[in-house]
Amino acid sequence: MALYLGIDGGGTGCRAAIADGAGRILARAESGPANIASDPKGARDTIIGIVHGLLARLGATEAAAVGLGLAGANAAGADLALQGALPARRVRIETDALTATLGALGDRDGIAAVIGTGAVFGRQQAGRFRQIGGHGLVLGDYASGAWLGRRALTQAVRADDGLVPMTPWLRDLLARFGGAAGIIGFAYAASPADFARLAPEVIAVADPIIMAEADTEIMTAIATLQAGAALPVTFIGGLGEVYHSRLAGRLNTARPIGSALDGALRLAISTDRDAGPVRA
Repeated sequence: MALYLGIDGGGTGCRAAIADGAGRILARAESGPANIASDPKGARDTIIGIVHGLLARLGATEAAAVGLGLAGANAAGADLALQGALPARRVRIETDALTATLGALGDRDGIAAVIGTGAVFGRQQAGRFRQIGGHGLVLGDYASGAWLGRRALTQAVRADDGLVPMTPWLRDLLARFGGAAGIIGFAYAASPADFARLAPEVIAVADPIIMAEADTEIMTAIATLQAGAALPVTFIGGLGEVYHSRLAGRLNTARPIGSALDGALRLAISTDRDAGPVRA
């Protein structure tokens, strides 16, 4: 029996599933972060471990194909850490935007807004795929969990400098981190996942400045991909439901058909059949 592995690797965790040729899932597994650009060795070890573990559970040593949707896969050379390292006849490594779009939309035309620790947007139209965003926290990831957390700490130190009004919430953030100096020390060593741990608090407080900026960035990205086509928008990822609730009244939205992991499995099966998605 041919086996197909799908891997959904992000800044917070790695999810995997193994299926037969009909797409019937035989086993699942989860592990730690798998951002192939920010931590190539850690991501490689996580992914190799999870692949071997799933195959072993089924008494197999090789998969027909592995489809990987990984945060950071659009960084030059990032996929080299995995080339030739996986026990499969065929391996296709793509960004998490592509697999999330495949999972969310199935065969439909539309836009997937993939917002979790990071943020990336994909458009599927007439069998072709286009991505914007997904550049990492240093260069982008606007509206993501990591961006929300970093933006909150930025506001806290700006309030400490007297540049923006001090609020009870910002004062509490400063106290928890040991003042502006503590926030600065944290920021030097923090990973995107570390910043993202503050996102639920930012959303709960609903800071009007930060959340308005996040909404604007999302709407700008979607408008760029729409290009006058009025495609339906599907929100997916850890913060997908948050932004769906905030923006559904301003967009033609659709609920996801499946997950990014479902998209990774679709990628694996289509790759084995030489029928994978084409990038615009």
